[in-house]
Amino acid sequence: MKNDYQIVSFKNKKIRRRWDEKEEKWYFSVVDTIEVLTDSTIPKRYWSDLKIKLKNEGSQVYEKIVQLKFIASDGKKYATDCFSTQDLIRVIQSIPSPKTEPFKLWLAKVGYERMQETVDPERSLNRARENWQKLGRSQKWIQQRMMGQETRNKLTDYWKDHNVKEQDEYAILTNIIHEEWSDLSIKGHKQLKSLKSENLRDHMTEAELIFTALAELSTRQIAESEKSQGFEKNKIPAKKGGRIAKNARLELEQKTGKKVVSGENFKFPERTIKKLK
Repeated sequence: MKNDYQIVSFKNKKIRRRWDEKEEKWYFSVVDTIEVLTDSTIPKRYWSDLKIKLKNEGSQVYEKIVQLKFIASDGKKYATDCFSTQDLIRVIQSIPSPKTEPFKLWLAKVGYERMQETVDPERSLNRARENWQKLGRSQKWIQQRMMGQETRNKLTDYWKDHNVKEQDEYAILTNIIHEEWSDLSIKGHKQLKSLKSENLRDHMTEAELIFTALAELSTRQIAESEKSQGFEKNKIPAKKGGRIAKNARLELEQKTGKKVVSGENFKFPERTIKKLK
């Protein structure tokens, strides 16, 4: 399953979901859904009791549970029970709530939007652009963010085609690149910006996006020239690519007297959360 993880909102409450590219369907967190529908203060307990009820009733939907790892409020990943849209609709029929019907309509809508995007990827790009605009990002920032994502995609495509495994190995290589150019791990950079489960790139400044893209572009081109295969071999271009961006960063900082790596984030755009000494 491709790691296309998103958080969506229903009635101002967050629901975690993940897109399965192979099956072309969404999987939604059941606990998040229960919290939305019931306003339960202990949605995990509610789901535990409901699972027992479904099993005792011989419901086949119980067998359709898929466990996926999602980021929790503490920033760590935990296995979470999930259902596809179709199976989730069956489950919520067992939950007495006035929100059930509006939620079913919402599920159908978000599922349909993604199906449209698989046929016409431009819709996805337009949706991302609109969301960033609503959050107050400038056109210049949005352009840099989208260009950086394209650079990132080309790098992960290279890794995929050259025996680098998704998930953990992608994360390790990405961290090597990031730490090499910025002198901070991804975790350290997020801490600097006072972020937890948020996407670091969505809170980068324009300069940080540019140097991240330079590091990843350099990594891919070096890997291509060296024909790097597998996880261990790809660590070498990751370090070299990151170092190229680091040298450029240090030169710019020397010329301007300003640090590139910043504690600013878009949660608190009016001030800097922390400053590098």
